Order: sequence, then structure tokens, then C-alpha cells
Amino acid sequence: MILITGTVDVDPEQREAALSAAQPHMRATRALEGCLDYVWSADPLVPGRIYVYERWQSRESLEAHFASPHYPAMRDTIAAHGVRGLEVSKHRISLSEPVYDPQGRPRADFFSAQD
Repeated sequence: MILITGTVDVDPEQREAALSAAQPHMRATRALEGCLDYVWSADPLVPGRIYVYERWQSRESLEAHFASPHYPAMRDTIAAHGVRGLEVSKHRISLSEPVYDPQGRPRADFFSAQD
């Protein structure tokens, strides 16, 4: 599994317009095979900040997204709204488990993994 996470900062006056204009690209991307999550959303505390959260089934599904028309369309749509900075990274995930253990306690360690 691959996660794409980060922030994109745009002109605060244009953030809502950017997210509204991006909705068709988000819908189209979510329909791609291997796209598990694709969310770009406003940070309620930082004017102009957009959080990026994408979850892809595999490298191949992410490559297909990059080759699709939806990737440059989203990039160009957001860029048209005054990008001031961005920091977006990809993460390869090898283990995933619930935050809460069977007793309902939040755990920072990977309690179900057997090393």
C-alpha cells in the first residue's frame, strides 16, 4: 500500500474555489482502479492550507493515476489558485493495524505484529 500525504498552501482567498473546482478531478480519481482514498481538504485552522491524503493499493495503481488525465488536471486546477508552497510525500506501508487494542486502549506500538 502507498500513502501520499502532505500540504498545499494556496492564496487563502482562493482556497474554497480551488477545492470546489477540484471536485470533478477528485471524483474521477476515486473511480480509478486501485484508488482506496483520495481526499484534498481544507485545514480549518490555517488559512489557505489544503491537506492531501491519498491511499493507493499498489505502485502500479499510483503509476496509472500519474499517467491518467486526472493527475495533470488536478495539478493545474490547484495551481490556478495561487499556490504558495507545498510539501507532499509518498510512503510505502508494510504493516497496518488498529490504533486500539482489544481492550480499547490506544497503542503506539504495533501490538499485533509478531517479530
